[in-house]
Amino acid sequence: MSDTLAARASQLLEVKHSRFLAQAAPVGNADEALAFLREIGDPAATHNCWAYRIGQDYRSSDDGEPAGTAGRPILAAIDGQGFDRVMVVVTRWYGGIKLGAGGLVRAYGGAAAECLRLAPREPLIALATLALTCPFDDLGHVHAALTAHKAVKLDEGFDETGAHLRVQLPADRVDALKSQLRDATRNRVRFIEPA
Repeated sequence: MSDTLAARASQLLEVKHSRFLAQAAPVGNADEALAFLREIGDPAATHNCWAYRIGQDYRSSDDGEPAGTAGRPILAAIDGQGFDRVMVVVTRWYGGIKLGAGGLVRAYGGAAAECLRLAPREPLIALATLALTCPFDDLGHVHAALTAHKAVKLDEGFDETGAHLRVQLPADRVDALKSQLRDATRNRVRFIEPA
């Protein structure tokens, strides 16, 4: 299981008079990643190179640096540190000394890796959504089981047959919740498979 960032992080690195500022943020989708770039990218800087990973979705940009010398090393730093749902932007202010392709790869990748290494981590927990119905008499058992298994009610409705709930909980607790509810209600709880 991967981690994401618990909060934004930044790290400044100086290499041969060029300054490299790595800034990282937790993101949930590509739009959030690009919004972070627009927010913190410095138009006065020489380059604002970046990469993000969100599950199987990833992108990177060298922003005018030689191809493969910035975006890919930043993405490699994200993957190498075991992060997911993260955007990293490394802003460079040129210091007058050329670094060469290898130097750029080390500077961009190194700034991103150091930023992430020092950043506060938060484990990503896979969530599952369940829909269920139960008679009114069993509602107390259902609510007690939901609390015990860290399930969050997304919605709850009622009709003449009883209660209808949609809940979200850690995926690794689904089977235990179902088992507890079957036992507690003498199998009167019905689970509705998502359509």
